[in-house]
Amino acid sequence: MTTIGVEEEYLLLDPVTGLPVPLADKVRRAAGLAPFVAEQEVQSELLQAQVEVATPVCGTLDEAGGHLLRLRHAVTAAAERHGCRVAPSGTAPLRDGRPEAVTDKVRYRELLSRAPQLVAEQLVNGMHVHVAVPGREEGVQVVNRLRPWLPVLTALSANSPLWEGHDTGFASWRTVVFGRWPVSGMPPYFTDAADHDRRVQRLLRSGLISDVGQVYWLARLSARYPTIEVRCLDVQLSVDDAVPLAGLVRALVTTELAAAAAGEPAPDLAPELLRAALWHAARHGAGGTLVGPDGDSRPAREVLDALLGHVAPAARRGRGHPAGDRPHRPPPAGRDRGGPPARRLRAGRPAGGHRPDRGARHPVLTRHPAPGTHRPAPGARRPPPGASS
Repeated sequence: MTTIGVEEEYLLLDPVTGLPVPLADKVRRAAGLAPFVAEQEVQSELLQAQVEVATPVCGTLDEAGGHLLRLRHAVTAAAERHGCRVAPSGTAPLRDGRPEAVTDKVRYRELLSRAPQLVAEQLVNGMHVHVAVPGREEGVQVVNRLRPWLPVLTALSANSPLWEGHDTGFASWRTVVFGRWPVSGMPPYFTDAADHDRRVQRLLRSGLISDVGQVYWLARLSARYPTIEVRCLDVQLSVDDAVPLAGLVRALVTTELAAAAAGEPAPDLAPELLRAALWHAARHGAGGTLVGPDGDSRPAREVLDALLGHVAPAARRGRGHPAGDRPHRPPPAGRDRGGPPARRLRAGRPAGGHRPDRGARHPVLTRHPAPGTHRPAPGARRPPPGASS
């Protein structure tokens, strides 16, 4: 059984103005007091206007969806007790230009000293999917094989078109913002685990990064768990949007594990082509065209159908897990201006742009963060600190 874990990051916004509010520590503590939430399942992020939730290790997608629903409800209730709202948006739709409060941790203070403007603009939220792998060698081979598909996953998940009150024209502005860190974007192609480890250690020795947590590649080996962590996804508006994407990532990792075990050669597209494909996916989302795993640009629907066909056997096996997964299909490709989440955010944007007095009307400021139809997971298992897969 291939286990999975999901992390989601959310914004905390003022319900009247729609501006970020630095209440993460208070919200985290309040959420951790709920009888059905472990304290470690809700954490502060780099900025005090953000919180992160992490599911336990899950055997099925329905289990993961139930935990996400439970955690979204807990964080939402905690936020309301402190006078703010939870916003599952890939970027903050509004900012007032003032520096955001940084969480009081050594590594975060160090990031602030290194790149103050980047930290000030780090109001971006992702969804990170951990999928179990047998070992580091297998994990490196999977990361190599995921590279051509990462732009496609980025396009499918695009949920961050708005920034500072304006439509950026990008379906995933979060991808652009996060790509400014020194070690980010597409992972390199590695010959083996030793090559991976040498290159990460070289980055550490150079002083360009302080710890392995600052390796912000869109897919990476987890430093703590025997998992692949796929990080290219924008956080989703609802659990019903999030779960199909998590299932797609798991099926893709499972497919590439089998291909590596069978000795199939891994695709090795040129770095410049992958970077351009990622930019194109962030710009247009799942509308128009996408670059396929062969490096050719084709209609987005064709590329998405190719991805679904590629992972179909693994997805069918996944639905046969003991607790049973319901069939999950990723959101359909949008025909214009990105995929469905980005379109919904644009649809809620007032004519003429956002204003603080209109903040509460935006779809990311609903009283509950569009949880979806999954049932809360029973039992509320308490994971070890920080565990997500």
